[in-house]
Amino acid sequence: MNFAERYAGLKPSGMLKIFQAADADPDIISLGVGEPDFDTEPDIIDEAAKAAKAGYTHYGPIQGFEDVRRAVCGYWDRRYGLKSVPEEVQIMAGGVQSVYLGLQALLNPGDEVITAEPCFAPYFDQIYQNQGVTVHLPSSEEEGFVPSAEAIERAVTGRTKVLMICSPGNPTGRVIPRNRMEAIAAVAEKYDITVFSDEIYDSMVYNGKHVPFASIPGMKERTLTMGGLSKSHCMTGWRIGYAIGPAPLIKIMTLLGANQTYGVNVPTQRAAMYALNNHDHKIEERAKIFRERLAYTAKRLNAMPGVRCPEPEGAFYLFPEIRGTGLSSEAFAWTLLENGRVAVLPGSAFGECGEGYVRIACTCSMKNLEKAMDRMEGFLHSLNR
Repeated sequence: MNFAERYAGLKPSGMLKIFQAADADPDIISLGVGEPDFDTEPDIIDEAAKAAKAGYTHYGPIQGFEDVRRAVCGYWDRRYGLKSVPEEVQIMAGGVQSVYLGLQALLNPGDEVITAEPCFAPYFDQIYQNQGVTVHLPSSEEEGFVPSAEAIERAVTGRTKVLMICSPGNPTGRVIPRNRMEAIAAVAEKYDITVFSDEIYDSMVYNGKHVPFASIPGMKERTLTMGGLSKSHCMTGWRIGYAIGPAPLIKIMTLLGANQTYGVNVPTQRAAMYALNNHDHKIEERAKIFRERLAYTAKRLNAMPGVRCPEPEGAFYLFPEIRGTGLSSEAFAWTLLENGRVAVLPGSAFGECGEGYVRIACTCSMKNLEKAMDRMEGFLHSLNR
């Protein structure tokens, strides 16, 4: 069988290899997977079952049911003041599909996409698969792991089509402040750049409130907001997400999606609508738990030799610096896995500027976090003997 030449170099990512190694040994405590450890709430599950029994077992609208799209609009307006209409929303199979469809709709071969790094690594493959060129834009911890507007402007060329940002950030958990967003927005407007704003962690901001990039003046008409229920409503396995953007872009993305998934699981859509309309209180409860876990873990990390961890800002990630151990990010992750029985992800997997850091997901119980920190502390002390 002759495979497509463009995929000849396709290999499992460093992240996937660590996930597989951790899954193979039940004794390993995984702090690698970016998935809430909470199950979907029972009443959301009941809503899906009720919908199926009521006959929601046939094809749904390709763009998603209008009342589901209206629920997305209501969620973002109610919580953040971002006003949209159903024509500006597409329901799809997870937030990650919104990136793919958006790139597919916008990119011509050779068009450039600036990725504000460190960032979610699958962006890179999605850009490549849509014949785009990734322009890697690194940032530092001193910058809050967000490239400055000046750095973004220096990266712009005549082929720049898209800028990709994420707040709260994966892997860093950092939140882009409004004044930085406004400066980035000015660059996007000046050079007619479409901004893909990954806001899947919108419900997890621990100081102040989440600011949608599309709410910055002049940005709604040039921003694709990528969201979903995986993190906020603990529905990763349901594979439902959405995009909010200019209606002409959403229309093209819908047509493209029709040839890929032909819409989204219908009972899941009904459950999602119920969750969006009724579960704000549960979101706040879980955010409080994640904040407590992050604070505890950051405090433990800062007491360990060779490690320095900034205070948590958002999401459920910490991105501690581990240069003081003398190990590279990848060597640290694998040695900790093998000798400390704890799985974390190397920062270098999220872009070269992530070297010297690791990503820790506080997505397990406090009991397991305590156990993992005890193991990690013992591992680090053993390195200094």
